Amino acid sequence: MNKPSIPKGTRDFSPVEMAKRNYIFNTIRDVYALYGFEQIETPAMETLQTLMGKYGEEGDKLLFKILNSGNFFNKLSDEELVERNVLRLASQICEKGLRYDLTVPFARYVVMHRDELQLPFKRYQIQPVWRADRPQKGRYREFYQCDADVVGSDSLLNEVELMQIVDTVFTRFGIRVQIKINNRKILTGIADVIGAADKIVDITVAIDKLDKIGIDNVNAELLNNGLSEEQVEKLQPIILLEGSNESKLNTIVDVLKDSKTGMKGVEETRFILDKLKAMGLKNEIQLDLTLARGLNYYTGAIFEVKALDTPMGSITGGGRYDNLTGIFGMPGLSGVGISFGADRIYDVLNTLDLYPKESITGTQVLFINFGEKETEYCLPIVAKARENGIRTEIYPDTSKMKKQMSYANAKQIPYVVLAGENEMEQGKITLKNMITGEQQLVTPDEFLQTI
Repeated sequence: MNKPSIPKGTRDFSPVEMAKRNYIFNTIRDVYALYGFEQIETPAMETLQTLMGKYGEEGDKLLFKILNSGNFFNKLSDEELVERNVLRLASQICEKGLRYDLTVPFARYVVMHRDELQLPFKRYQIQPVWRADRPQKGRYREFYQCDADVVGSDSLLNEVELMQIVDTVFTRFGIRVQIKINNRKILTGIADVIGAADKIVDITVAIDKLDKIGIDNVNAELLNNGLSEEQVEKLQPIILLEGSNESKLNTIVDVLKDSKTGMKGVEETRFILDKLKAMGLKNEIQLDLTLARGLNYYTGAIFEVKALDTPMGSITGGGRYDNLTGIFGMPGLSGVGISFGADRIYDVLNTLDLYPKESITGTQVLFINFGEKETEYCLPIVAKARENGIRTEIYPDTSKMKKQMSYANAKQIPYVVLAGENEMEQGKITLKNMITGEQQLVTPDEFLQTI
């Protein structure tokens, strides 16, 4: 018999791991609510019509497609089967796919429910997404995203608030981060001034890989994508620009002075940075002109967050998309959003050992089972403990003391309650501290006050 397994790029989570994950989700959820965001959920699967063409060519390749139920070969001819044209076959036998992210389903949701929504609509969503990517450290095929989006407002104050949310969340986690910001309009302006406006997607995809593959490989990719050596040369000072946010903006203004779109991007970026500077973020925010974000739907400000104290890819990202809902028949509705990568944040918190002890504590008290009479005596006290918010268990079986104590140790339960004949005669219980070994005879009320 084959040993059971799970698909590559997926994981099981133990109770301890789930306690840690819930700490992450609850922290993010609390901060979202603090800023007036409301929660929604969408189905795990969407129609391929909804998903395809929204993430660029690379994204489309990474979509998990779902076979139609029933006999999906019925509609196929023998010729089509023999031809083995994968793309053509897929279009006929697959109508659905697992969602790739939460933003496109959200855009679909807004269009479908537009008559019910009060705009601007501030939503958050914490659900899993699936990508057929090559599994590696920090990269999974099934992972959770924790998104927040504002749709129906052009105001840059939304971008400012989202950066505050990022800062607040990571401050609560105790993770030092660098928040990177750029603007797709600046990137479009750069493409304009070097005479490569038609290559904007190729340029952004290439320079977005700078951290991963280095400047030489980025330049090689740009040349392969049809840019001239002169155009690539013009990009170098921009790609490698250093200094303060203000000095970078001043430099880029000189470069983009003849590009209306580029100057609009500079204006938007300056507004966001000025407002955040006045508010005083606890984490550094850096203008990074190499930040491109690979997704095609971004049109304005773009963000990315990296942990400073451990090597890890992006742990949060997002940006402005002016017309995402247009592809679903509702043009002109602007949105902006961020997404926390919960699985990567989990890994960072693990690496840096930043989980508060109380966040991962399970059962606080175990009542030892000595028999039927003793259990009857203990059950009202157990109920009272739970009423008082104390996480309490009573061992279900009358087993040997050693086995019950081993159970408590294995689950790292800090307190054990013993109640035998002596305790019952006195109307008390013995409370044992499993860490120190100290025992004390207390009344049920004293017990409730002690824990």
